[in-house]
Amino acid sequence: MEQNQAERRVRVTLDASGHPYEVMACDPALADTVDFCAHYGIPASNSVNTILVKAKTGGERFVVCVLLADSKLDVNRTVRKRLGARRVSFASAEETQRLTGMVLGGVTPVGVPEGLPIWVDARVMHVEYVILGAGVREAKIKVAPALFDSLPGVEIVEGLAIELAQT
Repeated sequence: MEQNQAERRVRVTLDASGHPYEVMACDPALADTVDFCAHYGIPASNSVNTILVKAKTGGERFVVCVLLADSKLDVNRTVRKRLGARRVSFASAEETQRLTGMVLGGVTPVGVPEGLPIWVDARVMHVEYVILGAGVREAKIKVAPALFDSLPGVEIVEGLAIELAQT
């Protein structure tokens, strides 16, 4: 799957959602969350990480997990139990690109292929806006979290992520 196909899918999905959004240009070298937030002055509490996780036991299954950048995914409890697997892991960059058509630093829950479940940590729904990947490393999307209510395959999950201690 070609990368600009992923970017087109993201834009088509956003346009069809009816939710207003803003496309923000991004230096591809700064697309990773920590670098992006530091360079562009975006709080981690408004930036979203989108992570593909796979079950390693009980048959290969994948889920897209969405969480605020000021938290970490509860992989070994919440994700593992919800997937019904004894072992889970983060999908590799290659698996992520093969399944979503997106490269790390640009992965977004918007426009993922049909049938791929999307779990959104409940904390995401309580912020004013979120910054998401745009399907490519050269852009980000600013949108209200209410968007997730209109995306197919989305389930809001309490406790999907654990807030990191503030230093």
